[in-house]
Formats: sequence, structure tokens, C-alpha cells
Amino acid sequence: MERDIVSIFKTMTKRSKTQLAQIPILDLSDYLNGKPDAQEELAIELRAAMEDTGFYILVNHGIGMCLIEKTLEAAKQFHAQPYEVKMALKGNEHNVGYMPLNSSVSRASQIDIHEPKKPNLVEAFFVKRELHPKHPDVLANKLYRSKNIWPDELLLPGFRSSVIAYCHAMEDLCQRMLPIYAIALNLPSSHFDEPFTEATFSFRMSHYPPTEFGDQDQFGISAHTDSSFLTMLPQGDLPGLEVRLPGQEWQLVIAPEGSIVVNSGDMMRRWTNHRFLSTPHRAINRNYGKDRYAIPFFFDANVDYPMACLPTCHSPDNPPRYAPITYTEYMKWFSQNNYDHVRNNADIFAPNPGVPPTQSVRD
Repeated sequence: MERDIVSIFKTMTKRSKTQLAQIPILDLSDYLNGKPDAQEELAIELRAAMEDTGFYILVNHGIGMCLIEKTLEAAKQFHAQPYEVKMALKGNEHNVGYMPLNSSVSRASQIDIHEPKKPNLVEAFFVKRELHPKHPDVLANKLYRSKNIWPDELLLPGFRSSVIAYCHAMEDLCQRMLPIYAIALNLPSSHFDEPFTEATFSFRMSHYPPTEFGDQDQFGISAHTDSSFLTMLPQGDLPGLEVRLPGQEWQLVIAPEGSIVVNSGDMMRRWTNHRFLSTPHRAINRNYGKDRYAIPFFFDANVDYPMACLPTCHSPDNPPRYAPITYTEYMKWFSQNNYDHVRNNADIFAPNPGVPPTQSVRD
């Protein structure tokens, strides 16, 4: 399906073409095929995307449509289970496990902070890196390095293996993108090798009921910015992601099945000293009478790596805005603010680590 994706864009509506022209399209085919100078050419496109919009659409990325469809089907099967079965897998302080409907509020982002926000009309199942039960971090109950919580194999045969296969594929793609990000930031291509050794990721299998089942003005996920270095969202058959690009109104993202919508988050914005954007977005299922499923993959540095302002992102006239911080330090605060199941398991509430006050304009 890889080369065919590009031709799909040509058949889209005039409105879709206009919107897609504002969200850059990055084609990975030359880079993945080892074409000379492909890294540098792609880095130029990535830099422009991250500095101007904070979003881009990946095509010819090497993730097969069959894997995307299989993972979306796994999400559908999981959420089709009875409520009591899912609640037996309720999420914990590591933010792994099940999150029921109306149990999250987008409090952590500095977006529309003076407007009241309703609980999000979404349920989700979270997975992190699969670790052996006797791994030292698991035995020590190290935050965000726990064992996953899995449904019974007899109830959902093949679910666990399918999810792990998807996570492996997505992590591999994210790792392949790291040299491009480094070059885009005028760093050596290997700069992110150490920070992303045993990288952190969070895979979220989301279910959005049709919006007519929620309250008036209730979103699947209200306006927010992500916490992550980057987020990858493979596209299924139903749209639902809306973005507010710099200087513009909210608009629905229209991207073909099999492409991947990518955005940067607040930890990227901190790390780059506001050079790269963290653009507001939200989710709402306006597909009347249809349930929407989404499989976003959030990718970050090692839990213990201190993210200090990158050397090419500060100067005497532009000093670092933030002190160094680790994934764990940032996510303790972020998760406690957004998720009931994390907040209810917290003994001590984490202080605000410093959230970027502006996410969609350069300053």
C-alpha cells in the first residue's frame, strides 16, 4: 500500500487538499531505502513542520495496513468486553491497564485554562514496554517500569501477542526517526542514541463512543497538548482528530487510511527551548452512530535520562527556559492531573514541573 498512499491524496476533496497543504506530508520511502542525502532532505522538511505547525503526516513509513487493521480490531475486541471484565484490569499508578469512560480530564495542558472542562468521553487500555516479571525494575516497582496488565488469554486469544507486535513495529519506526530529528535540530545524527536507549513508550487503545451519547459540548478528549517527545497516530477508517494550527481555527484532520499523523508534545517543546511546537488538538467522534477506535503511540526518552536544553536550542540571548527533567518527574505530575486512576493511587502529589505556557506560536 506504500506508494499508493500518495495517489490517494489526489482524489481528496478541495477542503481536504487545503487542510493537508497546511499539515506537511513527509514521505519516508527514499530514507528507508537508503538513498544518498535522504536523511538531510527529510530533516529539512521535518524542521519546517515542527517549527511551523507541530504536526505532519507520514507516508511510505513501512508499517503495513494489515498490522494497523489487526491492532484496531484488537482494540475493538477489548472494549467489547463487559464493563466488569475491563474494570478487573483497572489502571494503576504506572498508567497501565484500563481507564473507564468519563474518568479523565485534560487538566495538564495550558490550553483554554479558564474554560471548564468536562470529563473525556473515551475509555482506553494502556500498555508500556513488556518487561519480564523478574526484571529488577518490576521487582522494585519502579515507576513506569512495571509489568503490564493483560486480559485473560482465554477471553481474548492472541490479544497480547498482537499488541506487543504492534509496539515493536512502532518503536522501531520511532527509533528510525531519531536521526532525522537530530539533524533537524542541527545536531549529530547519533545525538539521541543515549537518551533513547531503552526508550519509554505508552500505547493507548482508545474507544470513542458516538458523540451523541455524551453530554452537550463533551469531547472524546478536550483541547490539550501531548506530554510526549512525539506521538504517532496511524489512521483507520473514521476521522476524529481536530487540530488548531498556529493562527487558525479548529479543523478536522483528513488523512488516508494507513498514513500516520505525527505531532510533538510538551516534553519536546521543553527540550528544544520552544524551538519545536506542541500544538493543541482534541478528539471528537462526529461519525453518527459509529464507534471510533484509535491506537496512538507515545514515544519518549529513557525514564531516567535528564532532558536538559539541547545545545543548539539556547544562546546568550535565548537562555534555557527550564531546568533539566526526566520523563518520570514530568509524567508523575501530568498523569496525576489527567487520570483518575493515577491520582487515586498517588501517595504524594507531584509539583508542577513547568508546563510550556504557549504551544502554538514561537516566542
